[in-house]
Amino acid sequence: MKKRSLKFIVSALVVTMITGSMIGCGQNKTQTDNSTPTNVTGSITISGSSALLPLMEQSIENYTEKNTDAEINAQAGGSGTGLTQVLDGTVDIGNSDIFAEEKLDKDKAAELVDHKVIAQGFGIVINKSLGIDSLTKSQIKDIFSGKVKNWKEVGGPDKEILLIHRPSGSGTRATFEKTVLDGDKALENDTLGATQDSNGAVLTAMKQNDGAISYLALSYMNTEEAKNTLSVVKIDGISAEKNNISDGSYPFWSWGHMYTKGEATGLSKDFIEFITSIDNAETINNLGFISGSEMKVK
Repeated sequence: MKKRSLKFIVSALVVTMITGSMIGCGQNKTQTDNSTPTNVTGSITISGSSALLPLMEQSIENYTEKNTDAEINAQAGGSGTGLTQVLDGTVDIGNSDIFAEEKLDKDKAAELVDHKVIAQGFGIVINKSLGIDSLTKSQIKDIFSGKVKNWKEVGGPDKEILLIHRPSGSGTRATFEKTVLDGDKALENDTLGATQDSNGAVLTAMKQNDGAISYLALSYMNTEEAKNTLSVVKIDGISAEKNNISDGSYPFWSWGHMYTKGEATGLSKDFIEFITSIDNAETINNLGFISGSEMKVK
């Protein structure tokens, strides 16, 4: 009798332990299944590089679908504007195609924290009707210095060349001067052509004049209208393809920076991290940007 009672007590304890364990597991699973991502709140403003604006606009749309209480406003204005405005506190994030120390005094640049989010390609853009596939760096320098004034001088038709510039605060322009003109400041003579304030304005002007030439972020060449009207010429025979940008053989590219004054916090920090996250990878790829992990040159 005692043996049966002892056996019954042991069995009951085992059942109780197993049941408790199952309940505990069930509770953990329920908590996991019912958990939801933190809905980040707040409001921030971003300004600067027009080359990065398409990425900002699409990324904001993606981000706010999941964080419905977050408000993010993005505008262009040029890299110089973005750096100046984030430094003086007018905006929360300043986007730039160039490093802050290339535009600001060393002490001022040191107040900013660089978030190098992607690599971006640019192109020398002309009208398809010109029938020109490639230009050398030397030819490009001669065109933008005004030495070459007609397309027939570089293998095209007998048509006058119209130069379309970006203003001096433009990161796209600074990148063009640095990587294609090898630091030549020939573009300081803007009287040779017209000046447009943004990549989008350049694209519009290019469509309206078949003798024009300019430099443009590749993210603006993704529409069918742009592809059907304009060509991105090869530079010294090298095309503006992703592989050529990532290995550094194509020269006209830069890092895309998102600067904050001091370390990023709150919504600014979360949005910057979202830009390079797996959740935003499709947007980066579709717009023609390149993630830092894919770059073979640093």
